[in-house]
Amino acid sequence: MKQILSLVGKFLYFLMGWRFEPLPAYFSRKHVIIGFPHTCNMDAVRAFIGYRIIKRTGHIMVKKEWFFWPMSLLLKVIGGIPVDRRSSQGAVEQMAEVFNRRDEFLLAIVPEGTRKEIRTIRTGFWHIAKAARVSIVCWYLDNANKRARWLGEITPGENLGDDLVLIRDMYEKAGYRFPLDLKIPDNGGDNK
Repeated sequence: MKQILSLVGKFLYFLMGWRFEPLPAYFSRKHVIIGFPHTCNMDAVRAFIGYRIIKRTGHIMVKKEWFFWPMSLLLKVIGGIPVDRRSSQGAVEQMAEVFNRRDEFLLAIVPEGTRKEIRTIRTGFWHIAKAARVSIVCWYLDNANKRARWLGEITPGENLGDDLVLIRDMYEKAGYRFPLDLKIPDNGGDNK
């Protein structure tokens, strides 16, 4: 079944005029995968198709309240993971626990958090990766060249600001510019 879905995904990318780069050597069974830019709903469609192409399941965080029947069926099919925002255990800890329980887990996060113009990005992805002791893989929807690209991998260090600069530089080298007034914490502080 995975092979068939992979072929269907490749065909859909072909119909859209897009290319999907093969998995890089550093890709493993557990990552937080961040994606830029998030400009339209088709970005999510391309991401979900991309997971089928690589024969993997990508997961997204969804408010626990959305997991009611029949919506829960759809959310589970697309890889939704319920997050209880009222829990004393925050979203970061909940996701780190999921990473620890599973042999394979790919969590997809869009740090922009919206399709609107942004001034800053959300940094929960970094906190989750650090707590789960997994790397962050940077994925880029290169709209100009119609190509889904893997830009690189970083392991969260001790300073959030330093890692955000590395991520920003990786994307800028590929041709995506973060907002000019992007706020990068200089003290490793929380910018969730």
